[in-house]
Amino acid sequence: MTTPDGPDDRGVVDVGFVLVPGFALMSFAAATEPFRAANLIARRALWRVRCFGETAAVASSSGVPVPAEPLPPRGAGLAAVFVIAGGGPADWDRPALLQGLRRLAGEGVRLGGISGGPYLLAAAGLLAGRRFTIHWEHAPALAEAFPDLAPVQARYVIDRDRLTCGGGIAPLDMMHALIADRLGEAFARRVADWFLHTEVGAGGDPQRGSVAERHGVHHPVLVAVLAKMEATVEAPLSRAAMARFAGVSPRHLDRLFAGHRGTTFRDDYRRIRLAHADRLVRQSALAISEIAFAAGFASPAHFARAYAAAYGRPPSAVRRVSSGLRDVSLQ
Repeated sequence: MTTPDGPDDRGVVDVGFVLVPGFALMSFAAATEPFRAANLIARRALWRVRCFGETAAVASSSGVPVPAEPLPPRGAGLAAVFVIAGGGPADWDRPALLQGLRRLAGEGVRLGGISGGPYLLAAAGLLAGRRFTIHWEHAPALAEAFPDLAPVQARYVIDRDRLTCGGGIAPLDMMHALIADRLGEAFARRVADWFLHTEVGAGGDPQRGSVAERHGVHHPVLVAVLAKMEATVEAPLSRAAMARFAGVSPRHLDRLFAGHRGTTFRDDYRRIRLAHADRLVRQSALAISEIAFAAGFASPAHFARAYAAAYGRPPSAVRRVSSGLRDVSLQ
């Protein structure tokens, strides 16, 4: 273990960030600023941040450009490289980048993904046999595109030479772990305090609020049923089967939904399935017919009617608008 006041055998450590157009600016700041703060607090250079991109400046999700250099043909002394991506799979079709990531992996460079970045690591074939995470909004698209991979819902996951993070402010937590690994928990705590980051999250902490918080319910039966609904969108359970799962009668289940939710079992289940489908419409490259079956609908026509009734437009129209917004944000 080294300290910021003593010798550091590694000297300055280079950390790279591959910026995919439309990357989340908050995720980028949360990932890079801890290294800058560590250098300031230590009063010497410990880390050097390098940004890579396909162009000389890469536009973030808010349109703010960040200067970048080309990804080097070899590791070039990089200790780790993180891919930061927003948008969706339609924006991540980048064969040259995938080839570059595979090349870096072959040279022993630690590779990471932030927000949508783990999707590109998966597309490059670099997550097989590893525990990893991805932003919860991108998880359904990844699961559909790579059925052999199973992301865990965690703030960040460090599995040997793969480092993945859900994005948002969670990179603050992951970088805290990396700084603590090199310089000790006390120094990492000083970096966290620099950002008023008083509650450092553990890697396994959830990305989202609990089922009870997200749905505004606290009855234990309803919490269990709503969680089961979220886990079975592709193959919805019948009312009777769900009642058996919850250990209540179907009639009592109806009373719980009416009394605590002001709705019905059927309508709440459909709302959850349509929300899942909406994420796939906006975030995945799946055909609308494939999304229909992934959300548990018997036919694409049935799905399109239900979706339009819930969101005011058919899924095909929402997909066109979403694609257009992504294109505009990158101009």
